[in-house]
Amino acid sequence: MNTPAIAADVSARKRAGAWYDLAPIRVVALAATFTAFAVYQLRHLLALTNTDIWWHLRTGLWILENHNIPRIGLFSQSATLPWIDANWGFDVLVALFYRCGGVAGLPSLLMFLQVAIAVALFAQAFSASRRFWPAIALAGVAQFCLMPLQPRPALCSVALLALVLRARRTGDARALFWLPLIFLLWANLDWQFSYGLLVLALFAAVVMIEQVGRQSDIAWFDNSLPTLRLDTLAAAVGASFLATFFTPYGWRLYGLVLHNISSSPTDRFIREMHSMRFRQPQDYLLLLLAMSAFFALGRRRSRDLFLISLLAISAAVSFRFQRDNWFVVVCSVAIVGNALREDEADEVRSSLLRRWQKLSVAALVLLVFVLFVPKLWFKTVLGKNFPVQAADYIRENHLPQPLFNARDWGGFLTWYLPEYPVSIDGRIDLYGDERNIAYFQLIQAEVPLESDTSFARAQTLLLEADSPMAQALSTLPGFRVAYRDNVAVVLVRN
Repeated sequence: MNTPAIAADVSARKRAGAWYDLAPIRVVALAATFTAFAVYQLRHLLALTNTDIWWHLRTGLWILENHNIPRIGLFSQSATLPWIDANWGFDVLVALFYRCGGVAGLPSLLMFLQVAIAVALFAQAFSASRRFWPAIALAGVAQFCLMPLQPRPALCSVALLALVLRARRTGDARALFWLPLIFLLWANLDWQFSYGLLVLALFAAVVMIEQVGRQSDIAWFDNSLPTLRLDTLAAAVGASFLATFFTPYGWRLYGLVLHNISSSPTDRFIREMHSMRFRQPQDYLLLLLAMSAFFALGRRRSRDLFLISLLAISAAVSFRFQRDNWFVVVCSVAIVGNALREDEADEVRSSLLRRWQKLSVAALVLLVFVLFVPKLWFKTVLGKNFPVQAADYIRENHLPQPLFNARDWGGFLTWYLPEYPVSIDGRIDLYGDERNIAYFQLIQAEVPLESDTSFARAQTLLLEADSPMAQALSTLPGFRVAYRDNVAVVLVRN
């Protein structure tokens, strides 16, 4: 008779009698964890205020209409420049949601992504810790750190780490054979699949180092970890790497990856490329989460080279670039959850994830969607954040081309005012450092106006109403104010 197992079972049943372990409380906790942030996104229509979602939408619609992949700068005055759309899979997804629900499809897509990431983060934390309430807390904290949610590959990275940690814990590398499928999907959604390859390469390198250490009787690593077959691991890593070449751009995609991971003069003008500034609560909570992960490793006196290296690298990347904060969040959730893991006998508590509870959560998610989506006022939100009326005026009065526009509005104009190719938008890779820097220097009055070719050729200008540039040009004799409202001003060159 297995006395320890019986004792653990009795202990788990006693704990289940507490009010916070009752099934209805767990269902409410799961529902809140999975839907709270999605409802917040939906109620504030954060998807519609995102400046990049619009060129994703316009590109996705073009792909569906032409059954082709863009290779030049579509919708822009720089249409002759080569362009690699590393997000083409996401663009198609955005366009499909738009075709199904119109503008309402965009916040719906973001809501579903938020719910999917919440489920994935909880599953990651729970599979590592086998403890319900710590997993709920980790999933909630992680989601708050990622607010406001951007279209990042966090879901793919969660699946990647889950498989790697499972292989690490069990010694069975066969679970890694799911990785090529993940990388095939990831490489067609976002160029940040390169971070996944980095994690996988780090894992393989650590496993090989440990194999050499065991043969040399060196005790500077954790001997309790099971060994992995190097041939199986090498096959999984090789297949994952080859899967990233199955994109419409093939090996050329790696040129874009190398450009994006290297420092650029444009970075100083792009906020998401700056270091974390600690101006909002999410930044401090993210720091606390990362510190908790480091503390968890130190508390357990871990000598796991993989987890230590992974956390150090992810922290360095995420605190250097605000754009990549998801990297350290996902890694910290996995490490803290793994540190909270109890004996296998306590896995009797996994009964809290019964099928009827999952269905209850799914029903609540569907209810949230049905109740909130029809009540959204999309036109009002767009009018407050984008030049809707100004664009209507330009179209109705057939103002002369070419157009000079504010960069943050460029993506919106590619969708809402497609008759006028934009001078610039959020596609940094398309315009390159020279064009992007020239625009920012012009906006900040660091160079003469006519030194910028796009501005010099422009006959119609669409600028923010409160921008210094718009206020200055309104007083010059060479320009005439054709339209003005609280959001935008339209100027025409005399």
